[in-house]
Amino acid sequence: MTKVLNDSKAELRQRVRDNVEKGAVTPSYTLDLTQMLKRLNEALATELVCVLRYRRHYFMAQGLDSQPVAQEFLEHSNEELGHADMIAKRIKQLGGEPNFNPTQLATNSHSEYVEALDLEEMIKENVIAERIAIESYREFIQWIGEADSTTRRMLEEILEVEEEHADELSDLMRN
Repeated sequence: MTKVLNDSKAELRQRVRDNVEKGAVTPSYTLDLTQMLKRLNEALATELVCVLRYRRHYFMAQGLDSQPVAQEFLEHSNEELGHADMIAKRIKQLGGEPNFNPTQLATNSHSEYVEALDLEEMIKENVIAERIAIESYREFIQWIGEADSTTRRMLEEILEVEEEHADELSDLMRN
């Protein structure tokens, strides 16, 4: 029994020594890494487009009741930027390059950048974007399954915040 355990340890050590330049991606990583990096870069683009849309809405919100809504937009923008940072870090950990190319953000993003003209439309467009993010993250999490628990946990954390955003903005629409 001891010899089997020692052989197993030796095999493990050798497997991880091979391709040591791959960092966190060990031989037991079973997902298609190219597809994972593509999907993570799409999530990154989605978060960055949301940051920009929320920022614009923060600065453009006008009217008697606009100040609390504008503050909500700013808070959400900051949280989306935090999500973008988390995703970019994970892309790098998996050996990829986070795509911050401005000319590609709109193409890669699941949500759209809609400027909106009034406060009600701004809120509605942000709810739509949050709902798109929620659906995208749920599908992504299902695709990952148990194969990459680190990325799955990160996405679940982001998903929780996106659901809070959608709920908060929906409440604003009803008021």
